[in-house]
Amino acid sequence: MHASPDIRLQSEPFDAARECAAITEGRPGIGALVTFTGLCRDEGGRLSALELQHYPGMAEAQMRRIAEQACARWPLDALTVIHRHGLVRPGEGIVLVIAASAHRRAAFEAADFMMDYLKTSAPFWKREHLADGAIGGWVEAKEADDADAARWQDER
Repeated sequence: MHASPDIRLQSEPFDAARECAAITEGRPGIGALVTFTGLCRDEGGRLSALELQHYPGMAEAQMRRIAEQACARWPLDALTVIHRHGLVRPGEGIVLVIAASAHRRAAFEAADFMMDYLKTSAPFWKREHLADGAIGGWVEAKEADDADAARWQDER
């Protein structure tokens, strides 16, 4: 039996501390809680916001599929994944991954795995909104993200 992941796609900001407290409440067997929060950067003052679009239905299904793989691969007590859509301003959270386990290694690896696959497999698109009011182009995928995800293929 493994954890059932909590997957959410939302436009409103999330509260990482509240989410962590919800996971650990009443679960004294959790010995490790690893969180990752991806934030919107201002790109040196150039950016006023990122617009995150997704493919409804498919994005949630893909997030769940990746999360279920993480839960099957590591002994997790809980896994929460929240991804924002819409306009996200610099300093605001885009994505939150919380992995809870009895031991740190499983929690670290599951969170890392989750982010690597969210960056490469989940159907999200980012478009820059520039500080000068212009709408920039779509952000291209990075080869480094593909390389990060590929390393999990070798560790089965």
